[in-house]
Amino acid sequence: MAGMGMADIVEAARSELASLTGLELGSTLSANREGEGWRVSIDVVEKHSLPDGMDILATYDVVLDDNGNVAGFKRTGLRKRIDTAVALVEE
Repeated sequence: MAGMGMADIVEAARSELASLTGLELGSTLSANREGEGWRVSIDVVEKHSLPDGMDILATYDVVLDDNGNVAGFKRTGLRKRIDTAVALVEE
């Protein structure tokens, strides 16, 4: 299964992260090739709250090899759902 496409890599990352953490998945934020593998960033719901704008969301980075096997994962950030971050993209 070497040389999986990005859609397959993202699907594998999401499936494994859900299985490993037991958390509800949100959006896939990014997927990037890194050397011989991939890094996929995914938002998850760490804690539901009322109102739901106060839910605690976490961003996880999932590292996969070229075959879609998870080599590691790490929580890289936490925020309330209501909090927004403005990112400037320079080209």
